[in-house]
Order: sequence, then C-alpha cells, then structure tokens
Amino acid sequence: MGDLEMRPAVADDIPAIVAMLADDPLGAQRESPDDPGPYLAAFERIAADPNQRLTVAVRRGRVIGTLQLTVVPGLSRRGATRSIIEAVRIHADERGSGLGTQLIAWAIEESRRLGCALVQLTSDASRTDAHRFYERLGFSASHVGFKMQL
Repeated sequence: MGDLEMRPAVADDIPAIVAMLADDPLGAQRESPDDPGPYLAAFERIAADPNQRLTVAVRRGRVIGTLQLTVVPGLSRRGATRSIIEAVRIHADERGSGLGTQLIAWAIEESRRLGCALVQLTSDASRTDAHRFYERLGFSASHVGFKMQL
C-alpha cells in the first residue's frame, strides 16, 4: 500500500468521513456535514461495539477513504459468521486511483482474519458504476434487498 495507512477511525476523522458520505447525489440528500452531533454520537456507539470496524485510509495525514465493516454471528450456514461492508467512500481527488480496490481487499482480508465465512455488501440500485466495480472484485448480485424507513 506504499504510503497508504489503513487504521481504525478516531473522533477527529468524523468531519472528513461525513464530507465523503455527503459528496455524491444520494449523500447530498441525506447527510448534514454542518451538524456533527449525530455523527459523533454514532461514532461513540460504533467505537464501543466490538463487532464494528469503522476504518479510514490515510495518506500523508489526510483521510482519503473509509468503510464500515460489521461482523454478524448467525445460525444459518451452519452457524457461520458473516461480515457486511457498508459506507464505502473515496475522496473525489482519489477516485480512479485503485484506493477502492485496496479498501475492499482490506475488508475481505479482515473478514477472513475474523473467521467470517461470507462477506456481503449492499449498494443503492442507482449506483451502476459501483455495481460494476464490486462485480469486478468478485462479488455477485445474488439477492434483492429491501428497506423500510422507521
């Protein structure tokens, strides 16, 4: 990874992470970077949960990518543990650099290290470029997902 560091996020990283979450058409509609309170509260919950890995990619002291990896123990698949990759974001200046591939490779390796039998992710139906990216990395569109706002 050269000068790239993958590390757990810290509270000081939250503004950079939220800025990346908000830096696309979907995120611009649902994120509020000017109000850090809810994000800092969420970060505290994530940091306290041993099944969560909020990770940042840092180059020369600057947060340039992020993802959240959640480990989920289960009964199905003979009691298999799975991981879920969420909120993958790359800073606009780094898109196309291979950083996304490195982030996902890190998440897969971390999932193996944690004993997961399966790694899964979801991607909004409108993100066709992301779908091609994940398929290129070996993921298959195997399920239909559903959500309900509460």
